[in-house]
Amino acid sequence: MTVPRFFIGSLPISGDVVLAPMAGFSDSPYRRLCRAFGSAYSVTELLSVDGIVRANAETWRLLSFRPEERPLIIQLFGDDPELFVQAAQRVLPLQPDAFDINLGCSVTKVFGRGAGAALLQDPRKIGRIVERLVQSVPVPITAKIRLGIDARTRNYREVVNVLQESGASLVTVHGRTRMQRYDEPADWDAIAEVKAMARIPVIGNGDVRCVADIDRMLAYTGCDAVMIGRAAIGNPWIFARRDWSTVPLAERLAVIEQHFEDMLAFHGPHWGLILFRKHVVRYLRGITGAAQARQELVTYTDVETFRRLLREIFATAAPA
Repeated sequence: MTVPRFFIGSLPISGDVVLAPMAGFSDSPYRRLCRAFGSAYSVTELLSVDGIVRANAETWRLLSFRPEERPLIIQLFGDDPELFVQAAQRVLPLQPDAFDINLGCSVTKVFGRGAGAALLQDPRKIGRIVERLVQSVPVPITAKIRLGIDARTRNYREVVNVLQESGASLVTVHGRTRMQRYDEPADWDAIAEVKAMARIPVIGNGDVRCVADIDRMLAYTGCDAVMIGRAAIGNPWIFARRDWSTVPLAERLAVIEQHFEDMLAFHGPHWGLILFRKHVVRYLRGITGAAQARQELVTYTDVETFRRLLREIFATAAPA
């Protein structure tokens, strides 16, 4: 029996690398693939509490998951504590293993409505959201934060204190402010500082691009696990501690085809193909001579033509 590395509340977690929630990428097929490769648990794309409460069809479609993704955490965003509670209670019949509060999304359409990273400006509201959720649902509550809005308002220590005092069971720290987005190096010192002060598990996030970076972050910050976002797109092997450049071409093709078929089955042929096209661009990086074919692939709408060209690419491919 595997010994848990840490617990989210009473939920045992065995691994130390996790796929980050990414809008448009970390859907159920990709979560399942990364979980099979070793991602310690799964987190849904960020989901609007308003959309859940109003029964928005697209929001509820994004709530779909399969048993093999567990432990499964549903990530919520919004700005109204009561809507967080209503949304969480609406989806409880799906039996999620935990709920995560998004306090890090920097995109304008989320930030501009007072959600995501915008909530970092109001730690007291964050506390109310966590407290109400802890009181209202029988599963752990976690949060994913940035360091602050900008360099002058790096209030992550205050936010982490509020989270744990309000009953949160885990915090994921993206080592940048909202204004930095992804343009500057992540501050691993801040992540280490949070780990040193926190009484709850801490997940580190930011600038983990290869297998060596996983171990460097774990050693440097002392965090309980590492969350990987952009570097995991087209690279599920990183969760098995394998850099994509070392994976044989035949294995790459087999995994790509498996992912593609799962996308078609989950989303249907039309949307499965369209949504997969942005994944395939990343899967084909580092393959000599694939640039032109990659441009063709992202325009195709016919499943059989897409399959054929994909196999032709690998039949003549050579790694860079």
